[in-house]
Amino acid sequence: MEQYLFLAAAAPASEGVVAEISKQFGFHTAHFIAQIISFSIVAFLLHRFAYKPILQVLEERRQRIAEGLANADRIKAELAKTEAARQEVLQQANLQANKLIEEARAAAARVQEQETQKAIATAEQIIAKAREAAALDHARMLTELKREIGQLVVQTTGKVTGKVLTPEDQRRLAEETTRQLAA
Repeated sequence: MEQYLFLAAAAPASEGVVAEISKQFGFHTAHFIAQIISFSIVAFLLHRFAYKPILQVLEERRQRIAEGLANADRIKAELAKTEAARQEVLQQANLQANKLIEEARAAAARVQEQETQKAIATAEQIIAKAREAAALDHARMLTELKREIGQLVVQTTGKVTGKVLTPEDQRRLAEETTRQLAA
């Protein structure tokens, strides 16, 4: 604190004190001005040849990073569009596949119905033919039965009467038996 008081008291004689301090610390005005000029030259050269290129490189890097981020955003947007388009294509493919499946089922149902109708028609034809064949067999069997019954009647009548029947008698008895069986 004493030094501050000393400096305050010595203010009128500050030129002497400044000279004394500068002498004590080795301050020379000519050296100081030379150092300021050297420092200014070095600062100018550093600014011109080091600081500006570094700032330029940093600006270029900042721009590349900004471009990279913009590209990343653009790529994300394109990827989202591509994904949406892919989903749309898949959805359309699924709809088309479902439509084709439904059409195939409908076609299969139509074919099955047609085949069923064909099978029913074929079965009805077979049944009709079988009935016709059965009716023909029945008629043939009735004819054979009538003939055999006529022969039995003729034989029985011949044995009962004890006489030999002529072909005319046999025919007449067979016709009479046939008429009675038909009625």
